[in-house]
Amino acid sequence: QVQFVESGGGLVQPGGSLRLSCVASGFTFSIYSMIWYRQAPGKERELVARISSGGLSTTYASSVQGRFTISKDNAKNTVYLQMNSLKTEDTAVYYCNVGPLSFPDWGQGTRVTVSS
Repeated sequence: QVQFVESGGGLVQPGGSLRLSCVASGFTFSIYSMIWYRQAPGKERELVARISSGGLSTTYASSVQGRFTISKDNAKNTVYLQMNSLKTEDTAVYYCNVGPLSFPDWGQGTRVTVSS
């Protein structure tokens, strides 16, 4: 059974930082690219960052380029998202899944609120 467990969200002031984690299970993590998505209130889910199976290649949405860093630890079946210089528009629930085609199972997400 595929499972994603996201954590690390919270309330942070603009300019602050958070590190999100996603522990995956139920599939061979090391052979999949991983993607962080987010969904803000009233908006569709959007891709934030992608990392290749081996962790050597990354891509980012233009809105987070230079502020967020995605990384992957295949030994721990975990993907991370380091978020720096957070803005109010980063407020959303953050999810992870495999890429390029997501598994139908999604985790509960982790909520990030950026507010003063």
